Amino acid sequence: MTDVAMRDQPARRTMDAGRAAVLSRFRTFDAVFGGLTLAAAVFVLVLLGSVIVSLIIGSMPAFRAFGLGFLTSQVWNPNDDVYGALGAIYGTIVTSVIAMAIAIPVGLGIAVFLSELCPFALRKPIGMAIELLAGIPSIIYGIWGLFIFAPFVQSYVEPPLIAVLGPIPGIGALFQGPPYGIGVLTAGIILGIMVLPFISSVSRDVFATVPPVLKEAGYGLGCTTWEVVKNIVIPFSRTGVIGGVMLALGRALGETMAVTFVIGNAHRISASVLSPGTTISAAIANEFTEAVGDLYTSSLIALGLILFVITFIVLAIARYMLLRIQRRAGV
Repeated sequence: MTDVAMRDQPARRTMDAGRAAVLSRFRTFDAVFGGLTLAAAVFVLVLLGSVIVSLIIGSMPAFRAFGLGFLTSQVWNPNDDVYGALGAIYGTIVTSVIAMAIAIPVGLGIAVFLSELCPFALRKPIGMAIELLAGIPSIIYGIWGLFIFAPFVQSYVEPPLIAVLGPIPGIGALFQGPPYGIGVLTAGIILGIMVLPFISSVSRDVFATVPPVLKEAGYGLGCTTWEVVKNIVIPFSRTGVIGGVMLALGRALGETMAVTFVIGNAHRISASVLSPGTTISAAIANEFTEAVGDLYTSSLIALGLILFVITFIVLAIARYMLLRIQRRAGV
């Protein structure tokens, strides 16, 4: 061994030791990072499980007392300690359907306008204005709906609906009765306005992911803007659009304060959407602080469990739809 090689051996040992220390430090950081992410995932599962267990335990007295009749009865009488969830379930579903019937076409129309038709200088201001709607607290929507929008609906919306659609057989049953202003229809419209930013913002973002070359090819073949949107933009981004719609639907199902102000809070089922009603979240918010007795409290907790199940079913259906779309696309 030469003198040069002997002199290089301590330097090599020092370099090898430094590399080993660096690798050991990286392994330690990776182990800590993996442990933290695993703890976060487990925490979410534990939190979700604890919520489910607490709801089930809290609702057991109500289901023991009323059985499945709790789900099929619309009687809600705290004086006699008799409770049924059907009226609240019906109101939750109907208001959400009305909200989505309004928000989906309007939200998609806004997204198409912003991504395809709007002048570039106006896209950001209009987009920010739409997104600002999502930042307004729900109680502000409720106050506005009670003092401004409900009187407007009572005076200028419901009377024409009653006069024009009320006499029509079948559909007329939805628009019969006096114009209260406060009712299921008003609550559904308010919900539609509230969830509109979710659909429009998500749809606009996913529309922006469509490769420009696809749209240019459509225009090059002589397609109109409508044909490009219908045959290229929406099919390419439908997974994201469905995700935004389901996100908005989840918000509509669980909205509380705005609905409480304008729905009328009546535990009954009426064929007319002009009549007062209630939703699960509105009933809980209205009556939980006044609940006296274990059965009353348990019935309200049971309403929360039902809302949880409805939301879970909606999300499961959305996930199934997305999986089918991905399979068709060959993903």
